[in-house]
This record gives sequence, structure tokens and C-alpha cells, in this order.
Amino acid sequence: MTTFFSWFGQLLQYLRTLAAIGMLCLLLAWSLPAQAASRIDPQLEQQVLQIIREHPEAIIESVQVFQQQQQQKLNQVRQGFLQDLKTNPQTVIGESPTTGSTNSKTLLLEFSDFECPYCAEAHKTLKQLLAKYPDKLKVVYKNLPLTSIHSQALPAAAAAWAAYQQGKFWEYHDALFTNQKKLGEALYLDIGKNLNLDLAKFKRDQNLAAPAITKDVQLAQKLAVAGTPFFVISSPSISRVVELSDIENILADAK
Repeated sequence: MTTFFSWFGQLLQYLRTLAAIGMLCLLLAWSLPAQAASRIDPQLEQQVLQIIREHPEAIIESVQVFQQQQQQKLNQVRQGFLQDLKTNPQTVIGESPTTGSTNSKTLLLEFSDFECPYCAEAHKTLKQLLAKYPDKLKVVYKNLPLTSIHSQALPAAAAAWAAYQQGKFWEYHDALFTNQKKLGEALYLDIGKNLNLDLAKFKRDQNLAAPAITKDVQLAQKLAVAGTPFFVISSPSISRVVELSDIENILADAK
């Protein structure tokens, strides 16, 4: 038993280097670069593999412990964020676009992607809610362009930010979702023309949007937001992640 725990200690120390091994697929999040893996002593690697074969339950247990620890850390981060949103919302809002009632006690934070079809549907619902509860809701827009699957998500976000610099974010935002199937530079300029934007400034600002968008994305990553749309609601009575379908009930009950 002593020998096992001695070797198991070494196992935990080197698990990050074994991402290429099929039986350790669950540990890919721990993996090191290939260069590091190539420097592992072959004899030690064989000893580690032998331990894995003889004690697979130890690997499963270590993964479960790691996942629990990560979830606890995430819960703490999210709770801190929700507390900030409730007690000092402006620190979370920052310079992000807002719409709705400036006096509302209910704040809805939305992470969205202009190329996401689910976000386009959510956009329609939010427009209806803002019209139905004009004094009860304030919406904050945060960018989360899913660039791995949406090639126009980032350019669209940059165009919307450029429009924001001329006070036309929400009009531009609405036009992007209405014309979602036409996303591209030609559309971005056409919307700008229709909104009477200074196109020279608009084009310059498109190239300056990255820091603001990156800041939103980093916040989403910190909160482990994996998809869009994603909503967080804060009011005197609640502060939590919320489904779009639940928002109207919350607003209806709000005083």
C-alpha cells in the first residue's frame, strides 16, 4: 500500500503530460504542451501507465475531486459577481450599452452574439418585454461572439460598437438581428448609412472595438458562460442566472 501511494503521488504530478493517451481523455484540461510531454522519462511514463491500468478508480476519483474543486471556485466567482451586480451594478455595467428604464430596480444582463439564431429569437422577446414593462426593466448588453462557429459574430460586434460611439447602438443592434442572414461588411455600411452615421468615423471605430469586446468576453469566461444568449437578472429580491422564459414572471411580480 505504501508503494502504491508513493507511485500515485508521482502519477498526480505527471498526469498533465499524458493528454495524448486515450484512457486519459477526461484529463485533457490538465494537459501540458507536446514539448513538455516529449521530455518525460520513458521509464517513468511506463510506471505511471501501469499504475493507471491497475488502479483506474484512482484516476476517476482524482478527476471527480478536481471537478468538484473547480465547481466550488466557479460558484464563489459567480456569487461574488451577483453580489456586485446587486450592490454596485455600475461596476458591472461599465461602459456597456443599456436600454429600458433608468430608474428600474430590475437589471437584466445579456451576453449575446449577433450571428446566433437563438439570440435573434431572444431579441424579439426582449423587445416585447421592454414594451410591456417600460418602467420595470433595464437591459445591459454584453458581447460574446462565438467566433469558432460564427464567422461574422466579431465583425458584427465591432460594427455595433462603432455605432455606439455615435449614440446609435440599439438602432444598429436591432438592424443586425433583423438582417441576421445578411451579415457582412456591405450590410454594416448600409445600416450605418440608414442611421445617418458619420461613415468615416464609423470605419475608424470598427478597428478600435477589440478592447471593449474582449473585456466582455473575459467576463463571460470568468463566469464560465459557454453559450448564448445568457441572462443574469438582479432585483431587490433576487440575483441569479435566469432563463429567458422566466423573465416575464419575474417582471410581473416585481413592484
